[in-house]
Amino acid sequence: MNILGIDTSCDDTSAAVVVEGRKILSNIVHSQVKLHHPHGGVVPELASREHLRNIMPVVQEALAKAGTGMGDIDGLAVTVGPGLVGSLLVGLYYAKAMSYVNGLPMAAVNHLEGHILSIFLEEDVPEFPFICMTVSGGHTSIYNVKGYGDYLQMGQTLDDAAGEAFDKVAKILGLGYPGGAVIEKLARQGKVDKIDFPRAFLSKDSLDFSFSGLKTSVSLFIRKWKDKEADSGVSLADIAASFQEAVIDVLVAKVLKAAGMMKTDSVVVAGGVACNNRLRKRLKQDASGKGIRIYHPRPSYCTDNGAMIAVAGYRRLLEGHETEMSVDVRSKYPIEDID
Repeated sequence: MNILGIDTSCDDTSAAVVVEGRKILSNIVHSQVKLHHPHGGVVPELASREHLRNIMPVVQEALAKAGTGMGDIDGLAVTVGPGLVGSLLVGLYYAKAMSYVNGLPMAAVNHLEGHILSIFLEEDVPEFPFICMTVSGGHTSIYNVKGYGDYLQMGQTLDDAAGEAFDKVAKILGLGYPGGAVIEKLARQGKVDKIDFPRAFLSKDSLDFSFSGLKTSVSLFIRKWKDKEADSGVSLADIAASFQEAVIDVLVAKVLKAAGMMKTDSVVVAGGVACNNRLRKRLKQDASGKGIRIYHPRPSYCTDNGAMIAVAGYRRLLEGHETEMSVDVRSKYPIEDID
């Protein structure tokens, strides 16, 4: 079964062709980073207009790179939420048109499910059940993954997502957008223990996250630091490294705690922030002593992409769950609402 997956949930226009939910024939992503960089974050109106310009050429390129035409496609998969409404509408209605014109079944996909199943684009995959932490600019959650379509949310962010915190702190530090990559690069030159920023572990048994207090703490520190930068002995790199470590400490502790609670030895970490090399290193170090194995999709499958949507759509179409044309987008789409 050849599935054409389409994702326009935020600021990346992506399309991919995936065979049997595992083999990738193509995965095309058009990034809007340059467009949104001057604004320090994603501007929804600009994002949706850019999707309109790029959706057709991106899909055509995905088909061409895969060596396929629409006649070779057996089904469509498209993200319907969560995400920016204007962006989601572009992908969904383009997919609806293709489904109608070509007489193809269509599967509406939850973007979070796509991240959870992105690990199955790799050769080395965990067995069910496993713990998955999705950590990105819009989401930071922990799931007990019992099987395809069977997910139990164990924890989530109560305010800012981890990736959102990276972006906001990067803006405070004057580093630009997107924040994750620039903070990670700068942090390599700094000391992780130079500043004792707060870690919001919340209550003893909680698997929820909170990063807004950390962001505020960095902002307050910067205001004082600017007045005595030369004599403080603290560099901008030290601030970046200390902030990054505060985020990673909480992420690592929570996801390994979830694995211990569920008595599983497999943990998947997906989403854009999963590209962070310091996070990967810490997870591997801390998990090794607990007999837990960490699985990561490669970076190109961690960020938003059509291939992971194709995987999720394939599983739905395989089970006969074709989506009706009346489906609409959802800005908020909790994973427990998946039908």
